[in-house]
Amino acid sequence: MGAVPNKKLTRARKGRRLNSHKLSPVHPSVCPQCRTAKLPHMVCPQCGFYRGRQVVGLEA
Repeated sequence: MGAVPNKKLTRARKGRRLNSHKLSPVHPSVCPQCRTAKLPHMVCPQCGFYRGRQVVGLEA
């Protein structure tokens, strides 16, 4: 047999517990090469630079 709760869990208490599962907002950083918004710790989708180096070659 598993554990059985003695009392009903209220909506407020359940909501407080599930509040930590929410999505957090993404704060974009600025690419130092082309000054466009990009995700932090990611290659810039516009110019292909990451940490001052050309990582991805863009096809023309």
